[in-house]
Amino acid sequence: MTAASDIVPDSERRGLIGALPARLRPLASLMRIDRPIGTWLLYWPCAWSVALAGVAGRWGLLLWFFLGAFAMRSAGCVYNDIVDRDLDKSVERTRLRPLASGRTSVGAAWALIATLCLLGLVVLAQLNVTAGIIAFVSIAPVAAYPFMKRITWWPQAWLGLVFSWGALVGWPAVRGTLDLPAVLLWLGSIAWVVGYDTLYAIQDIEDDALVGVRSSARRLGDKAAQGVAVFYAIAVLFWGAAIWSVRADWLALVALAPAAIHLASQARRADPKNGDLALKLFRSNRTAGFLVFLGLLVVGLSSR
Repeated sequence: MTAASDIVPDSERRGLIGALPARLRPLASLMRIDRPIGTWLLYWPCAWSVALAGVAGRWGLLLWFFLGAFAMRSAGCVYNDIVDRDLDKSVERTRLRPLASGRTSVGAAWALIATLCLLGLVVLAQLNVTAGIIAFVSIAPVAAYPFMKRITWWPQAWLGLVFSWGALVGWPAVRGTLDLPAVLLWLGSIAWVVGYDTLYAIQDIEDDALVGVRSSARRLGDKAAQGVAVFYAIAVLFWGAAIWSVRADWLALVALAPAAIHLASQARRADPKNGDLALKLFRSNRTAGFLVFLGLLVVGLSSR
């Protein structure tokens, strides 16, 4: 009979994780280092805010924010697995996660979180006081997120609050104060997150229904694609408002056109009955985030 600790997903037998020593592979899986999409999605709102603030002279912030996004996304994944370890055992997609399968201990997971948080503190030390305080406050909503899917049909909205927080940090990291453009970027990013995480949740609709986990994909049902379109449209509107608050010029809004077209294509192709396509569309938001970044960078640099 195979011991639980001997059961490993294919992702630990190949690629980056497979190249690590065997004892480190479960910890790397907890951090999802083989799936960097989460780091990119957490990073983009930070980068947008820095770009729109007029990054000239502060390019190093983009690298520090990426390191912070990696550390905090990794810590969040580990924390989520600690909270959900019993639930993960009942879901086909997550039953082989290190804690659910018994390949590592809860104590080791907490030690990993502490290490990642120390790395986050190094990044925090690079920020001014205003940006640092705002970044630190994010700990509370991050800690609450894993419980949201047990009490609301819209845990994606709470994830939006968390994954968009960087929009509130990047602007004051450049300008020294929290101003309206950052808040508008944050609100737009929340809508964006709800849209793309609804796509992500489509692949888990059946398992979530079996174990009683709530999600926007389950709530919207056959209208999930339309819901994604609505949230993406709201996101573009708020991003446009952020641009307008920095540069009240209709031409400046054209900078969002490539991202808007990309998001519209996602919504048009989405199918609530096709989990594989939904996952592919979800991952394409790394490109969507980059397109928004380029647009905001052009506006920010031309407005200083």
